[in-house]
Amino acid sequence: MSVQSPTVSEARLLSVLDTAVDGIVVIDERGRIMVFNKACEELFGRTAAEVTGLGIAVLMPPEFSDHHDAWVNHYLRTGEKKIIGIGREVRGRHADGTVFPIELSVGECRTPEGRQFIGIIRDLRSRKAVEQRLNQLQAQLVQMARVNAMDEMGAAIAHELNQPLTAVMLYLQALSRKLKLGEEEGAIDASLVEIVAKTVREAERAGAIIQKMRHFVEKREPDRQAVDVGKLVDEALELTLLGHDGAGIEVVRDLADHLPLLDVDPVQIQQVLINLIRNGIEAVRGRDDRWIRIAARVDDGRLLFEVEDSGDGIPKEKVRDLFKAFATSKKQGLGLGLAISRSIAQNHGGDLLVEPGGAGRGATFVLSLPLETADPRTE
Repeated sequence: MSVQSPTVSEARLLSVLDTAVDGIVVIDERGRIMVFNKACEELFGRTAAEVTGLGIAVLMPPEFSDHHDAWVNHYLRTGEKKIIGIGREVRGRHADGTVFPIELSVGECRTPEGRQFIGIIRDLRSRKAVEQRLNQLQAQLVQMARVNAMDEMGAAIAHELNQPLTAVMLYLQALSRKLKLGEEEGAIDASLVEIVAKTVREAERAGAIIQKMRHFVEKREPDRQAVDVGKLVDEALELTLLGHDGAGIEVVRDLADHLPLLDVDPVQIQQVLINLIRNGIEAVRGRDDRWIRIAARVDDGRLLFEVEDSGDGIPKEKVRDLFKAFATSKKQGLGLGLAISRSIAQNHGGDLLVEPGGAGRGATFVLSLPLETADPRTE
């Protein structure tokens, strides 16, 4: 069988195909490979000379190759499309046997030599790695949010219960003194005095438990490490905008040049930034002018993160309770987000403040963190 030299137009087409970033493979209606571009060679570890004329199944793992011919024959016989014109995720097989995820889009064309099918192939391994990293980071953030929520709830409950419990103890102590006077005069049953004494002891024990709970929460230390501010912001934006939450919203990233490394717990600070960005997205939802701005700069030995939105601002009457646990105007949620965020900031020696805006200006939240350690890049 002689091999015909390609015409000028064919050579030009092959040259164009070989410059494509995605893999491009063309097969005939019998499933034989006709075109196999350079990207395919790198992707599958096979040369075009090796695979031209072979069945396309050579590029597939068994779970796909065993059924491919039947799928093609079914389409040719019935015209029912399973993958033609529809992009989907499948799996490819490298020459070394490695199976990896690919995105495959298939088109069809009719030629004088019969029908041909053009497959556009994109390697999904890097995307899968990014998705896995994001999923792991999200899982860490969710876990940290739960832990911090429990801490914040524990502190809030301890604070709220401490006052009424103290009042109960004072009343019981006063009652105990009166009962003892009555007992001395023979007017009170001794067993009643003992019951009240036991009640006082149990109230004191409950107070001690609450104090231990508060101490446990207050002594929690962040797991600090030197982190890059730009990377911290980028990952927070990536996690927040993953999906459709930020659709149609302009995100302005405004970071000063040469920012120092920041000595913080990156997961906790990222959680604060994500919460502020999400609140900003919620504030501008439904508006014509929708944007949020996240900035970072150094001011007087502190690193300031600013998250500003184009919303209506925060009413003055709500600013006072904004950072209190369980104080929320949202239909969903416990109102712990900002309370936890401020708690994290203060646990790092910083603070979380708000410029409420209004009168045509949106709110701006300012996360302030101390720069206590020297920047290794300047030493």
